[in-house]
Formats: sequence, C-alpha cells, structure tokens
Amino acid sequence: MSMFPDKQWSLGGLKKLIRKIDDTGTVDRRSAPGSGRPRTARVADKINEVDDLVLSQDNAPNTHRTQRQIARQTGISLTSVNRIIKSDLRLKCLKKRRAHELTEANKIARRERCRKLLKRYPPSMVNFCWFTDEKIFTVAAPSNSQNDRLYVPVAVRKKDVAADRLLRTRSTFSKSAMVSVGVSALGRTNIHFVDPGVKVNGQYYRDILLRRDLLPDIKQYSDYFTFQQDGAPAHRARETVELLKVETPDFIPPNLWPPNSPDLNPVDYKIWGVLQERVYKTSIKDVDELRRRIAEEWDKLEQPIIDKAVGEWRKRLRACVAAGGGQFEHKM
Repeated sequence: MSMFPDKQWSLGGLKKLIRKIDDTGTVDRRSAPGSGRPRTARVADKINEVDDLVLSQDNAPNTHRTQRQIARQTGISLTSVNRIIKSDLRLKCLKKRRAHELTEANKIARRERCRKLLKRYPPSMVNFCWFTDEKIFTVAAPSNSQNDRLYVPVAVRKKDVAADRLLRTRSTFSKSAMVSVGVSALGRTNIHFVDPGVKVNGQYYRDILLRRDLLPDIKQYSDYFTFQQDGAPAHRARETVELLKVETPDFIPPNLWPPNSPDLNPVDYKIWGVLQERVYKTSIKDVDELRRRIAEEWDKLEQPIIDKAVGEWRKRLRACVAAGGGQFEHKM
C-alpha cells in the first residue's frame, strides 16, 4: 500500500483481492451460474417485449411510445427499459425534425432545378448571389414544450406549484412584426419591417420591399449581383418578374427556383434560426420592444455566419440532386 499512496486502497480490500487471485488466478468476475445478482428484467422474453414496443412505430406511423410508456406497459423499471434499448437492442434515439411535405412533382422539379442552378452558378459566382426572404416574428416567443421543464423539490406536489411557474401562456393572436432581409458573401441589407396591417401583395412587394428597400441596399455593394427570391405569389407575379429583369443584372426566375425549398435558401436554413435564438433570449413585452430587439440583433449579426451559410448552398444543391429532389437535411 505504501508503494501506491494515490490509490487509497484499504488493507481489507487489498487482502480480499490477493485471496481472489490466489484462488482463481484472475480478478475477473466469475461467469458461473448464480454468480452475482440475478437478472430480473433483462431476460430474453422481456427484451423481446421491449423490442416489439420500441420499434412498433416503424410500420405504424404516429404510434411512438416513450420509454416511460413502455415501462408502464411492461411493468419493467424505466432504468431497465433504458438499458435494454441501449445495451441489449443496441438502439439509439433520433429526434424528428419538421420539413415541408413534398409531392412527387415537387421532387422532380427540385432535382432538375438544382441541377440547372449548379450549372448556372459555379463557385466563383455564388458570392454575388443575394438570398432574400420574409419572416414573421411574434411577441410571444416560440416554445419547445419538450425542453420546457420546471424542477421542484421531490416533496412538492404539482398542484402546489404556482400557476405562473408551471403554465406557459400566450394570447390567441400574438402581436407580430414581419421583416424582409437579403444576405450574401458581400454583406447584408438593412432589416426592413413591413408596415403594420399590410398584406404583402405583388404591388407592395415591388414598390416597397424591392424598389425602396432591398434593391438600393444591394446595389451599394456591387454593380453586378444575382437576386434570389422564393416562389411566393407576390414574387412570381408577372409584373415582379418584369421589374427584376429591368432592375437587376441577374436574377433567379420563378421557373428556376426549386419549389417548397426553404432548405435551399441560406436565410431560411441558417440566418432566421440564429436571429430568432438571439431575439428571444429574454421575454418581450410588446411589439415596439420586439422591433427594437430584431433591429439590434440584426446589426450584431456576424458576417462569418452569413459566409458559412452561403458557402453551404452548392453543397445543399448537390445533396438535393443526390436525394432525387427529396428531403436531404437529415443526411448532412
């Protein structure tokens, strides 16, 4: 023991270990029947029962059972269910993500248009692409109930917890603000707020968001650029297309941009998420504060974040082609 002072071995424990080596020639646990604590849950029939329940949703969508539900149904402890799933069945849990539903026609169009975009915009031209989008921010922060937990002492009953601590409330129609932005490897536009109560139709989009706001901002960075927009009705209107033919050096026309493709727009797949996370770090009391918070966080947005998002664009186009125009984000 004096030779290994850092081990903190007891004399009794050390003698027991030496006796085991003398008797068996090893310190390994005995594998003879009856050695150690017998298994009561992780036996073949219980493992098969958990296997049937945990994989039941494979052929029956929306029948997913949580580990807690499986434990209640089988009478096995939650800890044992977890061990069966991880150690015996060697399964892991993957979190589902929301995605746009795609028809077969959508997939075909996405695949073909991604191919054309890859050919039309090589890496050297991507930096001149300006990606644009609009988004509605609400005063009430978007919530994820799965991660919204409250911890209280074990002895405290749920009915004794104050309602304002346990319940997350929001008004039926939360006040909101709609914004429009553009980003590229060259920089970013100002954040532009849509006038309250205004519906963004073709005329408002052309006269205000394009002529007054986005295009003048973009032209400050470069004489040459490519303008991108999604397939919203106001964007693909005939008058909008004619305007972009005149006012921009180049733009991605509606018949070239893939349908139902927020996963291909850097603003959608990256920028909005970063901005939303920062805007809702603390609660917001009204629309005025919401607008101030959005403007402040937009001004703080680092260009390297935009550069990285734009840098993924061609990679995502290739992934979409490889997926036959279908969903691909789960593979990235």
